[in-house]
Amino acid sequence: MNPEISDWKGQEITDFQEDLLIKVNGRLSEKWFYTHMKSSNTTLPRIDVLNMLSKYAGYSNWDDFRFKNSVQVPLAEKVKMANNVFIKIPLLLLLIMVILVVLYNLINTQTYSFSFIDADTGEPIVNCHIKIDVFQKDESPVNFECGKNGIFELKTDESRIKMIVRSPYYQVDTIDRILKKFNHNEQIRLQADAYALMLRYFSTTDVKAWQKRREQLDKMISEEAIISQVPDKKEGDGMELYDKWEFIDKLTMPATSLRQIEILDTRYENGRIALLRFKVKKDIK
Repeated sequence: MNPEISDWKGQEITDFQEDLLIKVNGRLSEKWFYTHMKSSNTTLPRIDVLNMLSKYAGYSNWDDFRFKNSVQVPLAEKVKMANNVFIKIPLLLLLIMVILVVLYNLINTQTYSFSFIDADTGEPIVNCHIKIDVFQKDESPVNFECGKNGIFELKTDESRIKMIVRSPYYQVDTIDRILKKFNHNEQIRLQADAYALMLRYFSTTDVKAWQKRREQLDKMISEEAIISQVPDKKEGDGMELYDKWEFIDKLTMPATSLRQIEILDTRYENGRIALLRFKVKKDIK
C-alpha cells in the first residue's frame, strides 16, 4: 500500500474503509478522501470524524489526540511531529494489511482429496502406480505419487487446478478442475489402457490357444517397437531389450515365458504399442 495517503486509489481506499469498519465501526465515503486528503482543502473534518480517526490511531478521542500531541515545542518541531503522525498511520495501515493478507492465505489454503476410479467398472483404482504432475503458475509442474488407496491429497490456496495423471494400466489424462471451497472430495474417472491390461492378463494366465494370442499380440505391437525389461533392484544394473517377436515368444511359449510381468510404461504410434517397459514380479508365490 502506498504510504502517501494523498496517492491512494480505489482498492487502497476500499481496504482502509473496511479496516476502519472492523476496528472502530466507522465509515468514510470515497468522496471524503477526495475532499480532505486529495485536495488543497485546509479545513478540518467534522468533530465526529476526528474522534473516529483518533480512536483508530489509538487515542480516546480528538481531544486526547490534541492533548498528547500539544507539547510546547518550536514550530519546526510541531511540523515534524505532525509529519510523523501522517507517516506512522500509513505504516500502521500497511502492517495491518500485511497481517490481513497472511491471515487470508492461511484461511484460504485448503486440503483437497482426489480419488481415482475406473471409468468402465466404477470401482476405485487401488494398489496401482499413479503419477500426478500438478501445474503451477509460472513454474514447471510439481510431481506427486498417489497412495496405494487410490487417493491423492493436495494442499493449495488456488481456485483452480490443472494436472496430468499417468498410470501403467490407464490412459494418460489431463485434468482441469475448479476447486470448490465447500467440497474437498472429488472423483476422477480414468479410462483403462486395454493393451496394457491384455499384456498383464496374458502373462498371468495359463497359455491356451497360443496361436490366437500371438496373432493378437502381433496386431497390438508395432514392428519397430522398443521393448525393455527393467531388472529387479536386487539383480543389479542392466536392462534387457527385446524385439517384437522375441517378446511375443517369451510371453506365449510355456518353456521360455515371461510370467507375472508388471507394465511400467506404454506409448503408442498409430494405435499400436511403440514403446514398452516392464519388469517381472519376483514375489509371486
